[in-house]
Parts: sequence; C-alpha cells; structure tokens
Amino acid sequence: MISNSIETNLPADQSPTEESNHWTMDIQANPRLLDIDLKELWRYRDLISLIVRRDFVAAYKQTILGPLWHLTEPLVTTLTYAFIFGFVARISTDGLPRILFYLPGITLWTFFSNTLMNTAGTFNANAGIFGKVYFPRLVMPIATVLSNLIALGLQFALFVVLVLLYYVTGTNIHVTPYALATPLLVLLAGGLALGMGTLLSSVTTRYRDLHKLLQVSMRLLMFGTPIIYPLSQVSEQYRWLLALNPMTPVVETFRYVWLGTGSVSGGNLLYSAACMVVTLVWGALVFNRAEKVAMDSV
Repeated sequence: MISNSIETNLPADQSPTEESNHWTMDIQANPRLLDIDLKELWRYRDLISLIVRRDFVAAYKQTILGPLWHLTEPLVTTLTYAFIFGFVARISTDGLPRILFYLPGITLWTFFSNTLMNTAGTFNANAGIFGKVYFPRLVMPIATVLSNLIALGLQFALFVVLVLLYYVTGTNIHVTPYALATPLLVLLAGGLALGMGTLLSSVTTRYRDLHKLLQVSMRLLMFGTPIIYPLSQVSEQYRWLLALNPMTPVVETFRYVWLGTGSVSGGNLLYSAACMVVTLVWGALVFNRAEKVAMDSV
C-alpha cells in the first residue's frame, strides 16, 4: 500500500518515529470499493464552492454579455424550435404558446445534458489537477452539478417571468399548486445526470472516442424526451418506449405543474426516482474504483 504524508515542522532532534506521530494527514490508497467518505467531502466544501465560482466566472469571461449567455442560449434555442417545429412542421403544443411549451423542456434538458457530459469527462478534463494535488475526486462532479444548477436558476427565472407575462395577457395557462414540487423535479434531473455521468466517467477515461459517441447519443436521447412534442401526440403503442427514458416523466411533470397541460403519473415518477438512486449508488461505486487507476489512463 502506498502512503504519502504531509508533515509538520518538527525539532531537529526528533526521531522519525516521533515525527510520524505528528502527521497532519495520511493519504492512502483505498482498495475497498464500498468505502465512500462523505465526511471528507464535507470537509472540502470550501474547495467545492471555489470550483463552482471558478466555473461560473470562467464560462463567459471576456464576453460582452457575460452571464446573460445563460439566458440567451435557451431563448434562442426556444425561438428556433418554435419556428422549425411549430410554424414549419406544425407539431402540436397542446394549445400552449410555442415559447412556453418548448422553454421548460429545453431548460431542464440543458441542465441534465451539460451535467452528464461534464461529469462523464471528469478524469480527462482534470488530469492536470488530479496528478498534482490530493482532494476527494467526487468534489469535481459535485461542483459540476452546482455550477449547472446556478445556470438553471437563471433560466428558470426567465421561464417564470414569461409565464407571468402570458398569464396577465389572458393566455389560457394554469399554474398548479404542485409547482412547489419543482425542487424535487430538479433533484431528479440532477441526480440522474450525476449518477449516469459518474458511471460513464471510467469508460470515457479509457476510451476517449466514447465521449464523442456520448455526445451523439445525448442528441438522439433528446428526441426520445417530450421536449419538441407533447406526450399526448405519441401513439399508445410507442409510449412505453418513451417511458423507459427516466427524463420523460420529469419533463412532462414540470410542464404540467407550471402550465396545466401534459400528463403526470406517480408510477412513472417513482420509476425516475428509482433510476436516480440506482445510478447514483452504482455511479459512486464505479467512480470510487476508477479514481484509483484513472491517472494511469489519462
């Protein structure tokens, strides 16, 4: 077993045996797969906050709009979808204004997709840091979730403003009391992304071209999520395929609780929650195993 130590300043006449008793930290390789030190993660909470701040500030550093890009990107995407899929393709939006129909799905999917992709590339993106400084490697995926959560908060604020504008102009939308459950839906999306990302991180470390394949797969999976079309327009015989996607109930429920249209199924939400728990536990175990050999692969 390899053991590295950080020593304090000791008197010159002190023996090595006495010196070893004054170590302030003992870093050891951990062969146990099930050993995930959550207390250690909590001790590094200041580092997590610094990384979150770095990621948020650096994302649009030296740009004209700065953080406003977090609002510009989903808005431009929404307008593009509204034109192509709404005016050109004439895909139904269940009677909702096209902007309001597309924006919540795009907002949630962007949060889920960015978190998953960034987490899956944790070892490759941070190889330089991991090779020089010790800290719990799970710090980086957690910081990724929190960074994307800030962007989601800005985009969600934009969505709420548009809902209020359409409501005061007499548009037929219904904000239900279940909108208070929005943090639970965000938790589901973030948990699924974190679990899947950590699960895939070890694979993308060994085979970097799989990260490109993952990008393509995420685009295809987006069309398997009711973002540009309502679930009500899908034939009954194919709905079970969409139901296999754990993000489908999250997007549909989010649209329902804020706009009053869509479908909500407690069973489907429980399925999403079960997928989240399984992927989080499995992903943490795989990530814990992968960090022991990752530096030999990157």
